Amino acid sequence: MANYETDVLVVGSGAAGLSAAIAARKQGLDVLLVEKEPHLGGTSAISGGWLWVPGNRQGVAQGDTREDAEAYIKALAGESYDAAAVKTFLDGVPEALDFFERETDVEFVYPQTAPDYQMEAPGAKKSGRALTVQRADARMLGEDRLRMQPYLYTYTVFGYMPEIGQDLATFLKANQSLKSFTYVARALLKTWYESVIFRRSFTRTNGNALMTRLMATARTLAIPMWTSAPVAELIADDNGVVTGARITGTQAWTVHARLGVVLAAGGFGGNAELRKQAFVHDPFGDNHVTPTVGHGGDSYLLAAERGGVLDTRPHQPASWGPVTSFRTLRGKQRVFPHLRAFGLPGLIAVNRHGKRFANESFSYHDFGTELIKDNLHEHKTYAYIIADRKAMRRYGIGYAKPWPLPTWYYTKVGFLTEGKTIDDLATKIGVPAAALEETLQEFNAGAARGEDPKFGRGSNWFHHFKGDMEHKPNPNLATIDTGPYYAVRIEMGDLGTYAGLAVNTRSEVVTTDGAAIPGLYAVGTAAVSVFGGGYPGYGANIGPAMVFGYQVGRDIAAHAAERAHTHADPAAPATIAAHAAERAHTHADPAAPATKTRRNPNNARKVTTK
Repeated sequence: MANYETDVLVVGSGAAGLSAAIAARKQGLDVLLVEKEPHLGGTSAISGGWLWVPGNRQGVAQGDTREDAEAYIKALAGESYDAAAVKTFLDGVPEALDFFERETDVEFVYPQTAPDYQMEAPGAKKSGRALTVQRADARMLGEDRLRMQPYLYTYTVFGYMPEIGQDLATFLKANQSLKSFTYVARALLKTWYESVIFRRSFTRTNGNALMTRLMATARTLAIPMWTSAPVAELIADDNGVVTGARITGTQAWTVHARLGVVLAAGGFGGNAELRKQAFVHDPFGDNHVTPTVGHGGDSYLLAAERGGVLDTRPHQPASWGPVTSFRTLRGKQRVFPHLRAFGLPGLIAVNRHGKRFANESFSYHDFGTELIKDNLHEHKTYAYIIADRKAMRRYGIGYAKPWPLPTWYYTKVGFLTEGKTIDDLATKIGVPAAALEETLQEFNAGAARGEDPKFGRGSNWFHHFKGDMEHKPNPNLATIDTGPYYAVRIEMGDLGTYAGLAVNTRSEVVTTDGAAIPGLYAVGTAAVSVFGGGYPGYGANIGPAMVFGYQVGRDIAAHAAERAHTHADPAAPATIAAHAAERAHTHADPAAPATKTRRNPNNARKVTTK
């Protein structure tokens, strides 16, 4: 078995892992990043790529205060509120964002409007807390371009991923405006040409743009990034300090990490056994479908062997996202997360009894919470999105695209169900026809006036932002009264878990008694959420992932020096930390020598064999 020597081992290549790796390397440390999947980027690469980060320069300029941010997070977290964790997060936002803007290839975009998800809550803001990233040209990754995790297929439009914002808005109008149609046609033709000639389009948007930029920085810093390299177990010294890991995969390695190991391998949405413990709707492990990448609970399982524990204090154990699961004509499994569709005019959600059960303009997380509640005493958790011909032709339903695309394909693969009448549709999906008819009559009466007396849909800025801002009198409401009618079945999914490894304010993994496991850290969805089960706004997972990831990378050498001072072992963490500081001082920019000589980041360095 080959040995590999480094200062820091990072497990997982999403936003949290790459942030930690880059911050540590900028301190002058040697870093190795390992990823069990064949591609880099994880779930972050298929995400929207937003960060929810109160205290950023735009928000401060607009008058957002620390008190407002704390009040808002506290309102959403309820009894799960962790004041110390929130303080650490909010304290870290300005420095972390400054680091990424100044020291990396990341270019943030500060949108004019990006409302918090619960606008009625104290401290909520219309803008100034959520930011996104500038699109990227994948050629900045050089020979590693195809190592990036591809887009989630169901979210692309014939291979092109619309950028959240004006780009997406233009795509949604392609069947209504010649100008929009021309724009879309050009984007698709460019995508198809590059895909045929170069195997993948160069233009990267949303989360793929964020991860392309972070990965480009990691390449510049000569951080080795191994793929198809799962961690079998963590290793520790006689004092219980985690000092590395055993890596399996295409080749077996023992990695010795002098300063510690950072777990950033995602949550456990893909692990049925762990879901049984934490998800109230999934007691048998067969009632949940996750679109996440690599979230098999690896971080928890590895840490548990060293005393780590699963913190289930968040009142919601995951950031929920309703999904539709189906198979293509070739039999390939596909998942579509419904993050916006049912907030549009002319679409509603009903349960198996044909009744509405929630405000469809809620965030996907809050709507998911209501979906779970409504199905609490049922074996399966599901509902249906209902629309008529008008809405289907104008907006489509998620993966099912609007006119002029025909609906036959979406019905053929089982994504969409079509009925000539309401009774016909109800019969096909197994919903009481009389109840569905009554629900639609009640909804239509209010929608015609631009009102929703039952749930208050379309009553605040976030609702409107999620709808069609040009639709009158309410961006979220339109009658459903023109056949044929359509239905899409939705199930429960997640965008990452909120329950996770218990950590302290330094992101060190802790045991049942709260003692830190020296040398072991957890960030991103591997760790318990700072938001206590609430989902504050766009980027609620990636924002904390990058802030805490940065803090760990920044401080890991100092923590090792503390341990060396506490223990009389002259073994070196202190010496290593001193040498790292010396290297960082000598090479103010550790990227400089790396930019001159490229190497394959998947190749090992500093290898011995025994």
